Amino acid sequence: MAAGSKTMESSLPEWPRQHYVPGGKNPFLFYVVYGGVDTTKVLSRSTYRSNGIPDGIDVFGYGPDTHAEVLASFRSGYLWDNLIVDDPNLAAIVGAQDSCLILKGEILDPPTLNYFRDVIGFLTFCFDAGGVAIYDPQMFKWWAPLDWRSHVFDIDRSAPRHHVVILLSEEEDGTKWVHTRGMRKFGRPDLSIHKVAPHHQDAVVDLCNRFIELLAFGGRIRDGQEVRLNSLPSGMKCFRRGSEEDPDFNNEHIEIVWP
Repeated sequence: MAAGSKTMESSLPEWPRQHYVPGGKNPFLFYVVYGGVDTTKVLSRSTYRSNGIPDGIDVFGYGPDTHAEVLASFRSGYLWDNLIVDDPNLAAIVGAQDSCLILKGEILDPPTLNYFRDVIGFLTFCFDAGGVAIYDPQMFKWWAPLDWRSHVFDIDRSAPRHHVVILLSEEEDGTKWVHTRGMRKFGRPDLSIHKVAPHHQDAVVDLCNRFIELLAFGGRIRDGQEVRLNSLPSGMKCFRRGSEEDPDFNNEHIEIVWP
């Protein structure tokens, strides 16, 4: 694939991890690009701010004669049904495609987010080369081309919050379970806070956003660490839980418990 040339040194803008502490998990990326991407085109490093596909990441193509069932596998289930309701035009476009690319792999505990910059550039290239939609299963998101450009590529920075979703789920007692998905892209655990009362909801979402950036930029939260935020009660603590097999996160997570 011409767009997948080996990563090389360049003068592209750095995407630093200013809180980086070594020893975290390896970032794991997984994207599906629907549409007939012309893989013979050459990726312009300057146009897409990308050195191509990073080491550790693979790209696979699927079509009518190559495991067509792969395309159908993402066009079913709860998230697909939601897309049909929320954006029927995009769903119709995706439903009409007979080919896709899957980008998938791990990066070895990187001290910068340059790998993410390179992948975002490559995915943007895919849109310009015939792709019609990107599915990000790690954050339950279908991206249309304009949405991707305005929220991801055109802002010209890593913006971790744009790549992680904060979900609010109803608990049986009327409180909310606030939890994230997508932190595995940065090799860091997701977040979970149960029993969030209405008067604490905004503060807990704010806490999640702060932790998303701390972790994505390379920080780590030690087991048992106490939360210090004036808008939340003192004594809240963080504990590592779960594994990559946990279907709620497909990742480890930090359970933040009330005092």
